[in-house]
Amino acid sequence: MSGVRHASWVAAGLLLGAGACYGIYLLTRGRRRGGRGQGPRRSGSAEDLTSGSHDDVLNASKLQKLLYLLESTEDPVITERALVTLGNSAAFSANQAIIRELGGIPVVGNKLNNPNQSIKEKALNALNNLSVNVENQVKIKMYLHQVCEDVLSGPLNSAVQLAGLRLLTNMTVTNDHQHMLSSYITDLFHVLLAGNGRTKVDSSFLALYDGHVAKEILLRVLTLFQNINNCLQTGGRLAVRPPSPQGSLSLLLYGEECAQKMRALASHQDADVREKAVTIIPAF
Repeated sequence: MSGVRHASWVAAGLLLGAGACYGIYLLTRGRRRGGRGQGPRRSGSAEDLTSGSHDDVLNASKLQKLLYLLESTEDPVITERALVTLGNSAAFSANQAIIRELGGIPVVGNKLNNPNQSIKEKALNALNNLSVNVENQVKIKMYLHQVCEDVLSGPLNSAVQLAGLRLLTNMTVTNDHQHMLSSYITDLFHVLLAGNGRTKVDSSFLALYDGHVAKEILLRVLTLFQNINNCLQTGGRLAVRPPSPQGSLSLLLYGEECAQKMRALASHQDADVREKAVTIIPAF
């Protein structure tokens, strides 16, 4: 792999992982704080299908009705509410597969073309939750170029921009789809540098590597770090990194504070977390 491609892949990992993983962490915490729902509704009306709480779990039949509603309605209010309900349902792993099997991913993806920015944001949020499933990523990748364009063309720090960054984060935690973003790296870095606290990265990002963080989050951010290291490898070994300027992402990720957190995670109670941390420690 050429040096240019190395730089692109590393930039993708640093930008999209560090720039939006913290947003995923906050969203996860917010979702867990949500109140309990009342279970699936009896009626299949638009009101009943889209009025559930964050923790309502819709069965396959209700999900199919919801997708039909989303595909057939032209009412922007119903469309937005249906996307929110579908996105909440997609937070559950079983539903992620069901929605894919029902043909729901292109139904949601088509809403990215909607000129209504709130609808576009809700569609991105739904795709973000769906993208946690690796099989779903194969279908979602066709929207990556459009998402990049929306992130770069929209207002700085907008809800659509942040939602797009979250989706790009999930899609680039591994290196399966990073190559699709190579032509956008420079502009995405500009978004990161020019954005406010919702899109910038500061030292609070390292809180994602604290031992008390949920295993699901730890494994994803550790996988991100492994991917960055893989991009930096030359001949099976990590390439020598040039000195990192103060305040840079490189210094944040490869500095002493992060090294201490990795050494602590090497003694984590969970075996999967320990295994990943041990493979990362040599990078320091």
